[in-house]
Amino acid sequence: LKNPIVKAWWDFTFAKMGEREKGEIIPYFAAKFGGFITNTMMRNIIGQTKSSFDVFDVMQNKKLLFINLSKGTLGDINSTLLGLIMVSKIQMAAMRRQNVDKEERSDFFLYIDEFQNYVTDSIESILSEARKYRLGLVIAHQYLGQLQKSDALTKSNLNLKDAIFGNVANKICYRVGPEDAEFIAKDFAPVFSDQDLVNIDNRKAVMRLCIDGQASQAFSLIPSNPYTEKGDPMLARAYKELSRLKYGRDREFIEKEIIFRIGA
Repeated sequence: LKNPIVKAWWDFTFAKMGEREKGEIIPYFAAKFGGFITNTMMRNIIGQTKSSFDVFDVMQNKKLLFINLSKGTLGDINSTLLGLIMVSKIQMAAMRRQNVDKEERSDFFLYIDEFQNYVTDSIESILSEARKYRLGLVIAHQYLGQLQKSDALTKSNLNLKDAIFGNVANKICYRVGPEDAEFIAKDFAPVFSDQDLVNIDNRKAVMRLCIDGQASQAFSLIPSNPYTEKGDPMLARAYKELSRLKYGRDREFIEKEIIFRIGA
């Protein structure tokens, strides 16, 4: 244990507690962390003392980092937890660029699918502050209502809709639902109405650019169709195997290391 504040709590505060207080607080801690300790997969992921990769290094050296957070594989809670952890780590890595010369800050893009599962204050901070550190954000979700998140327990209410639309200068819109069209239409008025946005043809879109700080007139376009491009499955498998050999660790070794450390 290296954190002096945490160490002091165990050495002084916890040590002075009576047996009854200790008997009450230990089950509290166990309930909070039990789900991660008892789940073998999660224990092996977050129970290691050192990560095999550095997010800041990934960002600075233009590397690719793919994170599979499939709920079918990880489960709902585990997927959300790991996603929130990674978003926070990427945000902190971007903020570390404060000490890097502007000329050495290369563009880095964070892509988040099913974005509604990872709506946090960190995302709002990335939208408003991380741009100067050359961190871009690409988020995918179904409708604008998912950008609002409230928690009855903490009485918190997070609305990212205004933060997103307020920080995006260039806008492109494919066909959307009636409720979303009503909100988005004002960005493309007077050329396009909400009914136009609802009735856009397949694989067509409308766009409005910011040119030299001024908003252009909205126009329609036919973007390139990404579904016509095919990747190379054999090359993908080779990259995955190379990454596993370079950054992966043997699961059996990790499990033995963790079990030894917790004294089980």
